[in-house]
Amino acid sequence: MNAIAATIAQPFRRSNTPAKGNFDISVAQRYLIGAACFTMSFVCILAIGRALLGFAPDLPHLSKLPIVIHVATVIPAIPLGGYLLLARKGTPRHKQLGKLWLVLMLVTATSAIFIKSSGQFSFIHIFIPLTFHASWKAVSTARKGDIAGHKRQLVITYLTALMIPGIFAFALPGRLMNVMLFG
Repeated sequence: MNAIAATIAQPFRRSNTPAKGNFDISVAQRYLIGAACFTMSFVCILAIGRALLGFAPDLPHLSKLPIVIHVATVIPAIPLGGYLLLARKGTPRHKQLGKLWLVLMLVTATSAIFIKSSGQFSFIHIFIPLTFHASWKAVSTARKGDIAGHKRQLVITYLTALMIPGIFAFALPGRLMNVMLFG
């Protein structure tokens, strides 16, 4: 009787180990990525909303094309990356949206090369070569069929190339997102 109950309950069980062929991430990683994605997306929407409603002071940052391109590509990369990490893997949709996310990340990193505070690079520019390397690594691991390496690389890339610089963008006074959120 217990064997029958276990067989019936099997599809409804949640496990820390991903289903074979689904290339899913662990439950702890799902919660971390979900929380980071939701929080960063919410704070971005809040900052943009404040700026659009006139609660932020003048934004001279937006007169510079590299900053406009940077913001225009990084904002959609945050929820799209979270979605890709949390949704079903290996589907044609996953592959197409993954390519779009990779392009967004590369354009974001490239535009950051041309953004300089006080005419020079800041410590946050260290994420530019890290993003380029991580993008290459994500593609090369997927092409080799190393799905575990691909997954690991993208989780690390999402958290270190989007979340950490995003936190700095909101925390450092004078940066566009800081000014938009806090005035």
